[in-house]
Amino acid sequence: MTTIADGPKSLPLLFLGQSTDPHSERGVECPGALPPASDPDLVERALKAKATLGDQVFVLGHHYQRDEVIQFADVTGDSFKLARDAAARPDAPYIVFCGVHFMAESADILTNDQQTVILPDLAAGCSMADMARIQQVEAAWDALADAGVADVTVPVTYMNSSADIKAFCGRNGGAVCTSSNADTALEWAFEQGEKVLFLPDQHLGRNTAVLKMGISLDECVVYDPHKPGGGLTREQLAAAKMILWRGHCSVHGRFTAASVDDVRARVPGVNVIVHPECRHDVVVKADLVGSTEYIIQTLETAEPGTSWAVGTELNLVQRLAKQHTDKNIVFLDKTVCYCATMNRIDLPHFVWALENLVAGHVVNPITVDADTEKYAKLALDRMLALPGKTAQD
Repeated sequence: MTTIADGPKSLPLLFLGQSTDPHSERGVECPGALPPASDPDLVERALKAKATLGDQVFVLGHHYQRDEVIQFADVTGDSFKLARDAAARPDAPYIVFCGVHFMAESADILTNDQQTVILPDLAAGCSMADMARIQQVEAAWDALADAGVADVTVPVTYMNSSADIKAFCGRNGGAVCTSSNADTALEWAFEQGEKVLFLPDQHLGRNTAVLKMGISLDECVVYDPHKPGGGLTREQLAAAKMILWRGHCSVHGRFTAASVDDVRARVPGVNVIVHPECRHDVVVKADLVGSTEYIIQTLETAEPGTSWAVGTELNLVQRLAKQHTDKNIVFLDKTVCYCATMNRIDLPHFVWALENLVAGHVVNPITVDADTEKYAKLALDRMLALPGKTAQD
């Protein structure tokens, strides 16, 4: 790979949409507003390419995408909804997923073999999903076996995970969940076994277990894949009901209890609504907690004149504030930060992907191998068979 020398270290030169830097997600800071597209002709080029492709292309836009991209989406939503929307359009040969890598994988799993899923920038990963690698999870399962608890443990993975982690759960009697049906998935899991290994977001697992299942914090332990045996003793594993993977969302994990206290002091009568990927002390202090779709629906139906502090990704919060000017909608934290990896799907990458399709070239196809797809779909099907709530992220 080409590099640029800068002092004693060399940095990778990543060519447009073709390369990835797996370490770049860690600790990214992105204060302030996003810059406008560098080329004023990009919007017109995107419109022309999309019109030329017509029904051949179906564009999915995740809620956290920037407005310059979301304007071209045929449908918007959370990751699982979008993957199902793609599957519901079997006649569209090309699915352009404006989201992140694990979302495109899910779309490939659920669509037919004649459809190709395209991710405009392969560097659009997810720091949370990257915190659980298949080799680490397999090693953790071995550690649970050594502790004598693997046989009574059911793996449950959040939708925000790679296809191979979903497949791991499928192979080992587990399931996938979303933030809206995590409690239903845990109820199912505890009917199958005595313990749950929850991947990869510790906060969603803890919040669901404690606040919805009545499990105590003492019965939740955190497995750290970077420590021998996860940093847990046999006794701790034996006593635990929830074995939480040491992972988190880099956006939702930045909100603190102090953020809630501060916004209440600044905005009289404010309602605090947060995503369950937030830390437990934040969720406890909030007025309402729910999935992205829940947050959107709550603000849509809120009384005019009410004030809301929203603890989720900033692109969505800003969009909601623009859509509902009759309400005072603010970001929960004073420090402005977008999802750094989601924002890698920008207008230049989007235009590049569409114009290549017009020219007959498929760039950045996302393909899940047959064996992984089989078991990942099994885990997804177990989720879809759960009673009750509609699955939303």
